[in-house]
Amino acid sequence: MIIATQQLGDVLLTTPLISAIRTRWPQVHVAILGFAGTLALLQGNAEIDERIEVRRDDGLGAKLRLLRRLWRRHDLALVTQAGDRAALYGWIAAGRRSSVAPEAGTGHGGWWKRGIAAHRVVADRDRHTVLEKLLLIDPWLASSELPSVSVQPPVAAGLPDALRQALRPAYLVVHAPSMWRYKQWPVDHFRTLIARLLELGHQVVLTGSSASRDQEIVAQLRDLAPAPALLDASQGISLPQVATLLSGARAYIGPDTSVTHLAASLGTPVVTLFGPTRPTAWGPWPQGHPATQPWALRGPEPDRVQRVGKVILLQGPSRPGTDCVPCGRAGCDDHRDSRSECLEGLLPEQVLRQLLGLLHPAA
Repeated sequence: MIIATQQLGDVLLTTPLISAIRTRWPQVHVAILGFAGTLALLQGNAEIDERIEVRRDDGLGAKLRLLRRLWRRHDLALVTQAGDRAALYGWIAAGRRSSVAPEAGTGHGGWWKRGIAAHRVVADRDRHTVLEKLLLIDPWLASSELPSVSVQPPVAAGLPDALRQALRPAYLVVHAPSMWRYKQWPVDHFRTLIARLLELGHQVVLTGSSASRDQEIVAQLRDLAPAPALLDASQGISLPQVATLLSGARAYIGPDTSVTHLAASLGTPVVTLFGPTRPTAWGPWPQGHPATQPWALRGPEPDRVQRVGKVILLQGPSRPGTDCVPCGRAGCDDHRDSRSECLEGLLPEQVLRQLLGLLHPAA
């Protein structure tokens, strides 16, 4: 049993662990438990036998039914994050647990989480989350034995006819929305970038979800050009269909979000925009990268650009006189609705320059 009670992108980054489990134990029954709606990126994954969805707001009755369903049904639980709920699910599901746990002395109930785990991986904010999850089976299969590591995308699904027929060869996908404001590259920056791409003759396809925040962001971009020069694919397509769209794109541009991880997993050329988030832990995993750290904490000055394989990661500037990027906080004011000056200072011209270099590499 894998416990992955996290967001969409976090769950997608669990797939290398699932593949490693299959490498070590080809015949075992593999189940994964996650929040409702977050397991969609595992759709069609043949390495998973069972997906179990729970709701954050389940009442007592639903929790008791889940307890009866899971109680010590599994031989081993792999708990992929250090939260209380995940640790309890692991304790319920199996008599033996391998868990990510907080470092000693940090609080957060670390003492009991470490106490109930047969094997413990101490959480490290500068270890990539893919590598941290792989350490959960280190007693049985060391990650150094893996020739390479890839995040496995969902099985692609056919695009709606109207969208498929409107696509031109070599289109670009731009994902503008972020779930939280502190990860949001300014919409005006996106407008400038998209307008310039359209001027250069590129077809641009917008992605996003039907969530109100996503639609609010996308609505501010739709007027830049009529179809088919600018297409809005932010509603009415599933995540497996988004995978199909990304796999056919010449390149993808987006922030620190689950769709960016999905694009990287497909081998699509990616330009991603990072602000407060630490790339060491959450940078997109390059397809087929060795089981080693892909990203540094920050790119070299003055441009703060890192490139690994087909993925380019850009960071904005620190505040004058500081070295604050990445701070690892929720923006400058440390809450989800905070602005992030580093993202505001990452200019469209810088992003365009890196994207054009990706599209037209020097001979």
